[in-house]
Amino acid sequence: MSATKFTLDEWMCVELARTIADGEIVFHGFGSPCAQVAMHVAKRTHAPHMVLVEGATYALDPLPAFIPPTSNDWSLLQGAPHVLRFEELFDLGARGGLDRMFLSGGQIDAHGNTNVSMIGPRDHPKVKLGGGGGGCNLSATVGRLTLWTTGHGSGRRLVERCDFITDMGHRTPAGSRAELGFPGAGPETMITDLGVFDFPDGRARLRRLFPDVGVDAVRAATGFALEVADPLEPMLAPTEAELMAMRAVDPLNVRRSEFGPAELARTFTASGATLS
Repeated sequence: MSATKFTLDEWMCVELARTIADGEIVFHGFGSPCAQVAMHVAKRTHAPHMVLVEGATYALDPLPAFIPPTSNDWSLLQGAPHVLRFEELFDLGARGGLDRMFLSGGQIDAHGNTNVSMIGPRDHPKVKLGGGGGGCNLSATVGRLTLWTTGHGSGRRLVERCDFITDMGHRTPAGSRAELGFPGAGPETMITDLGVFDFPDGRARLRRLFPDVGVDAVRAATGFALEVADPLEPMLAPTEAELMAMRAVDPLNVRRSEFGPAELARTFTASGATLS
């Protein structure tokens, strides 16, 4: 059997795609290439009956020839049977009609709260980020959230406390979802450049590791006390079908724009039951 070679950016997109169940209505936010690619991979592989809602055009189940460099490209309307109006998308989310949404952030805490607003104190922030664009509303009511970040290894992304909470996770300083009356189930999975997390009891727990990473490295890069599943589950390499679908839909490698040079240099080989 010949060995299959792939890169970290490809593996992360496949892991994101695998969080989608067939039949779900799924949305990604503006400027989210990894999530966007992942949704199209899921649609073309294990989840053909999902409803894919594009993040800036609000097109339903488009069939673009390829993913363009911006999520606000009219090519993403190609083949769509319907395009939602802006208010229709938020009405859908408010009444619980969105099953899953993808969210990332400049900061993510242990409860899955995300910050895409500012870094530093509110009265004098060090960095002004792009803002939530309505994600705060949707994160409260969408059925399940998939989080991701490509900057975990930097030590700056997973933090003890977000400087500003843009999108709600399982619990904020004001209370839990149940206490605040929000119906969405919150973050289900978080995928980073170091591993895969779940949220038992509403707190992030490391569940799987990429094979070139150790638990100590994850602990050193994580700003909150790291909980680790015992035992850790094995990572499953991308299948040929998943890799082919991704390379077909993203020939411009738009997904790679989210990664730094060190992450892009990480490559893997899978052959049968072995993975390295």
